[in-house]
Amino acid sequence: MHVAFEKYHGTGNDFLIIDAEEFVPDRGELAKRECDREDGVGADGILFLALEPAFDPPRVVMTLVQPDGRPAPMCGNGARCVAEWAMRETGRESVMIDTQAGTLRAERTDGGVAVEMGDPTFEPDAIPVAADEPVIEAELEGLEITMVNTGVPHAVAFVDDVDAVDLESVAPPIRHADRFPRGTNVTIASPDGDGGFRQRSYERGVEGETDACGTGAVAIAAVARRLGHTDADVIEVAPPGGDLEVTFDDGDVLLAGPVEREFDGEVAVGVAEQ
Repeated sequence: MHVAFEKYHGTGNDFLIIDAEEFVPDRGELAKRECDREDGVGADGILFLALEPAFDPPRVVMTLVQPDGRPAPMCGNGARCVAEWAMRETGRESVMIDTQAGTLRAERTDGGVAVEMGDPTFEPDAIPVAADEPVIEAELEGLEITMVNTGVPHAVAFVDDVDAVDLESVAPPIRHADRFPRGTNVTIASPDGDGGFRQRSYERGVEGETDACGTGAVAIAAVARRLGHTDADVIEVAPPGGDLEVTFDDGDVLLAGPVEREFDGEVAVGVAEQ
């Protein structure tokens, strides 16, 4: 048995989109197999979507399963891909996205898709991190990290040059540190010289570096403001896969950037997952 998928990416953060009504016996095993970039289609996760077009604006329920087979509550670029898919399906210019991290509004922009990202929090219990107070520029594995939750946890460190950091070596001990009961993403940033920041992210669940990370871009912007690196309301963040824009507007945080539909196809389900 096979199910259809569509492949989308947001600044290089790529996903397979599958209708949630399709029968998939084991979503985790499917994600492990098809997200593999050598033996599968290759992706940073699979998005299972349930569209409810009768609402105004239309709503879509988003479930993300990562390459390690586990669900994740939120993904910024994934949500932007979901929005583009849902707007194509309904012919609308805005949609609501229901995620495990809350309901988000998304809309089409001149440069792609913008999605609400909720309110970043530095509170230890919300991240979660084993600490009595916010973790701000604490030394860990040679980096000064600040912990923030932008739908998922991020350990953010500002460095002189992101390219000079061996992220594949530095990130795993932080990602699995005992003080993070659910693990953490690891994101590094450096000034770009024009008021914005360059970004690299090692993603929990992917267990490696990705071309982009939307929640990581928001984490960089939130931490940069918290540490006084910038007081701008609009912050440009550039991961390897492209350019993202984070906007702070009266308590709302928006993540904007391009989204592209790559191709469609089918994947086998059933016997291989049992």
